[in-house]
Amino acid sequence: QTRACHVNNRYGFTSDLHTTAQKLAKVKDSYHRIMSSSLLTQPGQRAWVFTSSGWIPATVVNATASEVSFSSDYGQTLSVPRASMSPEVVMPMHHTSIDTVEDMSQLGDLHEAAILYNIQQRYGQDKIYTYIGSILSAVNPYKPIQSVYGLDVMEGYMKKQLGDLSPHIYAIANEVYDSMWRQREKQCVLISGESGAGKTESAKFIISYLSAMSQRSSIGAVDFSVEEAILQSSPILEAFGNAKTIYNNNSSRFGKYIQLNFVEQGQINGGIIIDCILT
Repeated sequence: QTRACHVNNRYGFTSDLHTTAQKLAKVKDSYHRIMSSSLLTQPGQRAWVFTSSGWIPATVVNATASEVSFSSDYGQTLSVPRASMSPEVVMPMHHTSIDTVEDMSQLGDLHEAAILYNIQQRYGQDKIYTYIGSILSAVNPYKPIQSVYGLDVMEGYMKKQLGDLSPHIYAIANEVYDSMWRQREKQCVLISGESGAGKTESAKFIISYLSAMSQRSSIGAVDFSVEEAILQSSPILEAFGNAKTIYNNNSSRFGKYIQLNFVEQGQINGGIIIDCILT
C-alpha cells in the first residue's frame, strides 16, 4: 500500500511550515559550520572532505588557527582554510562510518561516498554482504572465502528473521520462503548487477537454499528433485549464452527468469526457466 500526506494552504499551514523549515535550515547550517570548524582540531580525527571527485574519507594530520590539513585514504594531501570550513566542504565522519554497519540504513553519513566506503571496509574484512534495509548488497570477492556457504551455514539462517544474523544471501532466501508460508502469496527475488558481479552464482545460492528447505519438508527419500534439475541445467544454458568480458571469462549474456512451484507441504514440485538474450 502507498500512503500520502497532503497539506493544503487553506489555513496557511503550508506557508508556516515553509517558514519554519527555512529557519531550521539556517540553524542547521550554522550548527554544521561551527561543528565542522571546532570538532576537527586533533590529528587522527576522521572526516569527509569534498573534492572534484565528490566526498572522500580523510584523516586530520594537522590543525592550526588558519587551516586544517587532511590526508585522504587515497594518498592525497588536502588543506582547507578555517574560513572555508562548512558542511559543503568538510564534515566530521560519523561513528557509524568509522565502525561500519551491517545495515546501511543506519549510516549517520547520508551520501553515496559513505555507502561505498562502508561496503569497501566490509569487503576488506571478507564481509561481502551488506543490507540496505531489506535489500542485500553483494560484492564479488573473486576468491574463495571459507565458511560462508554450505549446509551448516544454511541451517543457521533457517527460521530466523531478516536482521537476526549477519547479512547473507541465505537470509534473503529464508525470508522469501517464510513469507510465502506466512502470507500465502507468490514471492519474487530480483537479482541485478554489472557484468561479473555474481548474479548467476547468487541465483544458484538462493535455489540451493530453497532446495534444502524443500528436502526438509519431504517425507521419505527423493531420488531426483526439480531443484536439482534446474541447477544442473545452468551449465547447458550458459554454454549457449555466455561470453568473455573484462571482468569475467564466462559472463552470462542473457537474462534468466526462474519460476519455482511449491506444494502445500513446502516441497518444490515444478519449475520453469525463461531466457532472454541480451543485445
